[in-house]
Amino acid sequence: MYVRSAFITLVTVAALSAQRQPPAPAPPASESISTPAPGSASAPATTTPVSRVDAAAKPDDFVVAIGTRIPLSMINSISTKTAAEGERVYLETVFPILVNAHVVIPPGSYVSGTVTEVKRPGRVKGRGELYVRFDALTLPNGVTRDFRARMASLDGRAPETLDKAEGKIKGEGDKAGDVKTVGEAAGAAATIGGLAGAAAGHAGMGAGLGAAAGATAGLMYVLLTRGPDAVLAKGTTMEMVLDRPLEFTLADIDFRNSMPRANSSDGPGPQPSRKLQNSHPWPIL
Repeated sequence: MYVRSAFITLVTVAALSAQRQPPAPAPPASESISTPAPGSASAPATTTPVSRVDAAAKPDDFVVAIGTRIPLSMINSISTKTAAEGERVYLETVFPILVNAHVVIPPGSYVSGTVTEVKRPGRVKGRGELYVRFDALTLPNGVTRDFRARMASLDGRAPETLDKAEGKIKGEGDKAGDVKTVGEAAGAAATIGGLAGAAAGHAGMGAGLGAAAGATAGLMYVLLTRGPDAVLAKGTTMEMVLDRPLEFTLADIDFRNSMPRANSSDGPGPQPSRKLQNSHPWPIL
């Protein structure tokens, strides 16, 4: 009986001890989250440099793209007769340029350029040539941009021609005018020679000698005079094409306080073609 009582006591003590034992602590929450090591490839993929986000989200950037054509009109006049390398050319825009429904370059903006090369027309052959480069833009509110641009088209009224590949302006040739000059001189001299020969009793011989002398004089006149100069007169219109972008902010294109400007490029425009002028350097009888 004593053995049975002792066994019951031991079982009771063991049961009580098992109930008092505390449960195993749960692992800390910090241990359940894995932290990637520095430089690990498991970094979050949504991380983006702030500069890229800002650059893509700027709503006030206005960019005039490469290849944009800007219509211009001459304020001053230049000619191969008087121009020299390095001479300045002044123009103004005549049509608004828009980006994102905003006027970025309004009419009346100033453009400056430089004559980079001049070639006078020859006495026997060779046309006058001008090379012009555009350098800077000034908006009506005073904002400026430096750039490089070339001429893309020239006023259709101008007798000059534009080599778009080289940006070269060439004066018109006048071979037909030279032939006309020689012919008019020969005809006038033949008439005079014929009258003089008739008075002396040799009308045919006088006309022949007179024609020969007149043709020689006309040819000398042609050889001693140059061909037509290449001219960009005030009021001549053209287009320039950008070879690099122009960037503006919303503040740059605020024209509310801009001073009103008069049209500085009002002028006669291109000179008429020499071929269309009815000039007679020799008297016609």
